[in-house]
Amino acid sequence: MTNKDHWEGVYSTKAADEVSWFQPQAERSLALIHACVCEGPRRIIDIGGGASRLVDDLIEDADNQITVLDLSAAALRTAQARLSKSGDPAQAIEWVEADVLDADLSRLKGAPFDIWHDRAVFHFLTNASDRVRYVEQLKSALKPGGWLIIATFADDGPSKCSGLPVERYDADKLAQVFAEGFTLLQQQHETHLTPAGAEQKFIYCVFERD
Repeated sequence: MTNKDHWEGVYSTKAADEVSWFQPQAERSLALIHACVCEGPRRIIDIGGGASRLVDDLIEDADNQITVLDLSAAALRTAQARLSKSGDPAQAIEWVEADVLDADLSRLKGAPFDIWHDRAVFHFLTNASDRVRYVEQLKSALKPGGWLIIATFADDGPSKCSGLPVERYDADKLAQVFAEGFTLLQQQHETHLTPAGAEQKFIYCVFERD
């Protein structure tokens, strides 16, 4: 089974608020994004944004230019339908069905981006070559002086998610991955409570591109 088949299966068989990573509101991500000072509109790409409700809050600021990238078409359709039902203009968002490792990010409408946000995609990259490719893609799409906001399972977090193995991190380990071209500005820890009531430890790091 391919990665795409796996995630299409997840989002086709479960409601968005039943998956373990569901957040009623992405409060920490939103706060970190709001703390990024940009000249003019914020150009934001949400990697693995899928059915996340982060976009619901971001779209409230008309100055935000938002791109949501996800491997799963089903996840993107969930978010589009939710926004349309609430009266928000889903068509104002750039929706991209693609693998972040393969997509031509430099050609996206919002590129180069001011902010690259990733909550819980990067930790699925358990092969070193995939992590190298991720950094290459990041550099192709994030402007100098831009911000990387990345959240993964912490070193005391789960070792699997959705039946797949993950790589766990602390701030030092993430800083090593992004050592070339990025400066770590801050780290925050979060205990996420899943819809089933389980605790998952996350780490959030903010980097500035040199």
